[in-house]
Amino acid sequence: MSTAMNFGTKSFQPRPPDKGSFPLDHFGECKSFKEKFMKCLRDNNFENALCRNESKEYLECRMERQEEEEEEVEEEEQEESGHAEVGKVGTPHSEDPDWASYTLGVFICLSCSGIHRSVPQVSKVKSVRLDAWDEAQVEFMASHGNEAARATFESKVPSFYYRPTSSDCQQSSCIPVTSSFPRVMSVMMVVCFMCARSSKAAVALGTKLGCSVHPVLLPGAPGLGLLREQWVRAKYERQEFILLEKQEPYSAGYREGLLWKRGRDNGQFLSRKFVLTEREGALKYFNKNDAKEPKAIMKIEHLNATFQPVKIGHPHGLQVTYLKDNSTRNIFVYHEDGKEMVDWFNALRAARFHYLQVAFPGASDVDLVPKLSRNYLKEGYMEKTGPKQTEGFRKRWFTMDDRRLMYFKDPLDAFARGEVFIGSKESGYTVLEGLPPSTQGYHWPHGITIVTPDRKFLFTCETEADRREWVEAFQKVVDRPMLPQEYAVEAHFKHKP
Repeated sequence: MSTAMNFGTKSFQPRPPDKGSFPLDHFGECKSFKEKFMKCLRDNNFENALCRNESKEYLECRMERQEEEEEEVEEEEQEESGHAEVGKVGTPHSEDPDWASYTLGVFICLSCSGIHRSVPQVSKVKSVRLDAWDEAQVEFMASHGNEAARATFESKVPSFYYRPTSSDCQQSSCIPVTSSFPRVMSVMMVVCFMCARSSKAAVALGTKLGCSVHPVLLPGAPGLGLLREQWVRAKYERQEFILLEKQEPYSAGYREGLLWKRGRDNGQFLSRKFVLTEREGALKYFNKNDAKEPKAIMKIEHLNATFQPVKIGHPHGLQVTYLKDNSTRNIFVYHEDGKEMVDWFNALRAARFHYLQVAFPGASDVDLVPKLSRNYLKEGYMEKTGPKQTEGFRKRWFTMDDRRLMYFKDPLDAFARGEVFIGSKESGYTVLEGLPPSTQGYHWPHGITIVTPDRKFLFTCETEADRREWVEAFQKVVDRPMLPQEYAVEAHFKHKP
């Protein structure tokens, strides 16, 4: 039996011959398709382009047979392990894989196919449906597959290393961009960011997806798939998960280098020295390379990092947050080299991982990994009023970071104007659509009321769709029971009205 291939839900509509009396003879089932394909090649002087249909039929049959075998193997493995691995890059995602690397023997999605094309010395890509396949390529795909590649190229992935999922590089996302976002040419345009390699490709995809205004890319950005791109390069190009010595940039427990950091007051990005030391449990930055004392010390215990290319205006933009006097402080950084920025990101995750191992000695890696870094539940503009609810409503940028709802005058502010703790329904927190009948002074018509044990918070959204998304984000938090440490956060929380 050949190595099983993992390519998710059925993506092809093969027409194999009857199985007859040999239901497990996968290759024999496709023999007639193979003979038809080879005859076509011989009749056409081995011109592949003239035998596309025959090639497609044979390949689809082989893939269908391998898929059935893989499903049987996966069912057995799931019964043994109790869970299945889903959502990894290199594994077909929610959509059927229409592309394959015929030099690596893996099936890939459209987004990943562009990344694989950027490393032609390692991976060569073909369309499963549109390109012609010769017999040797079909045999190679059949004898390899995603699981075999994963066993080789992911054999030594550190537990803390961020493994991208299909959600990290969607085909497109239409995001309203305003003048608050630097380095974006058009104000109040709907910008479609996607995993396209050029502006021409972006326009074509944007038109197909129905974006209401001309889609553009961030200046100099091939898309927002930095984590996915570096994951593919780390696996296949640099082979970091085969050779342990190549993991030193993020595994050594110490990292030092220069990053472009946004100034708190002037908004300018200036080169600053950063030092990460696990021994001290801190990330530091210095205003001058030869400075003896750091400008800021960020404790690993309360640190989070999340990529924010749209907000920062750079494809490698990273937002680092930490607690200062129990309030959230934002730092925005980037590096021109995508690998450097992802190495910093994983070094921070490694430091968090080792800290949590000490803090929670009984916890498994599976329990700790989700706590290493987190993306925000929701961000965007809403209007808010003051604690008396008689003040006028003002437009503010809101960020929902776990149970912290923060609001800023500008998305790139270093400190929030105020923070609200959102607890659970068992603790008296409720989310309601609409505003109290007596409310006045708002400009946007779609209201939200958050009820806490101390007071009510009133917000308005510009559109009904915005309100639905915010209510959904709030409700997820309210419906989740609070952990013991979250009660401590609630008790010490400082709200700035």
